[in-house]
Parts: sequence; structure tokens; C-alpha cells
Amino acid sequence: MKYWNRRPIEVRNLFNPAFCGLILYRSMAGFQEADARGMPFSMSLLILPLTLQRHSREVIQRGNRNYLLRVIADHPELQVGFAQRCTEMLPFTLEALGVLHSARTLSVSDDGRMIVTPEGVRKTVGGTDESKSAQRVATFIGKEFASIGHSSTVYTTMGIRP
Repeated sequence: MKYWNRRPIEVRNLFNPAFCGLILYRSMAGFQEADARGMPFSMSLLILPLTLQRHSREVIQRGNRNYLLRVIADHPELQVGFAQRCTEMLPFTLEALGVLHSARTLSVSDDGRMIVTPEGVRKTVGGTDESKSAQRVATFIGKEFASIGHSSTVYTTMGIRP
């Protein structure tokens, strides 16, 4: 990772660790609604690439009345370049997880699952329209990941080898 002041302004704005942490938090909270054990680490690596890319977010948002696996099957273009996006987003995901942990809103259970606590994060979704959209899609993705249950199923569906 580059020092904060050496990053382009676009990167600082879009991949702000606090904003990325909020997106991850929303997804993990959605996951915990369905599975109180918490989200496996491997699933957290897929959240930012799915929610921050406008096309992916819009496709998922339009299809949120369907299951996520169905949306992905109906839109195979979501898989194109997805593995590369995940690799590129990894440093930002790790940085955001660090922010959540330092704010004491994220802990790791004994079996390696990530658990979020409600303290420090507002329940209401706020911000710009795009920010709200990303947060809502993140929550939907978290709930869907919990209902799918296995990270290997999600990874395989997205065309990534776990």
C-alpha cells in the first residue's frame, strides 16, 4: 500500500478505508442476521468488488428479489474480470477490516469467523445516493452469502478457484 498522501485523489475518495469498512460492516451485519456465527474471512474478500463496481452493484440491486446465485447465473458478465478485481481490491479490504477492528466493531471468533458489533456504526443508511446503494447491496450480499452457506459455492459461482 502507498502512503495515504501519495495515493491519487480518486483512490483516496473511492477506496477510503472508513467507507470501505462501512460497506464491509453492512455486509457482515446482514450475514449475522441469518447466521449469528459470523462471516468467514474468505467471503469478506468478495464484498468490495461486488459493491463498489457500479455495473455489478446495479445488476445485483435490480435483481435483489431473486437469489444472488440466480442473478449471477442470469448475468454471466459479472464474472468477467472478477478474479482480477478481487486481487486488486485485497489491500483495500484488508485496510478496511483493520479500521473496523481498531474501532472495536469487528472481532474474530475462535473458529475464524468475523463478528460485528452494533456499537459505533449507525443503523440508518445515510450518505449520497451511490453510497446508500452500495450499503444496501452490501447488506443484501451478506444475507445471501449466509443463506448460501459455503464460501466455495460462492467462489465457484463467481468463477474463482478458492
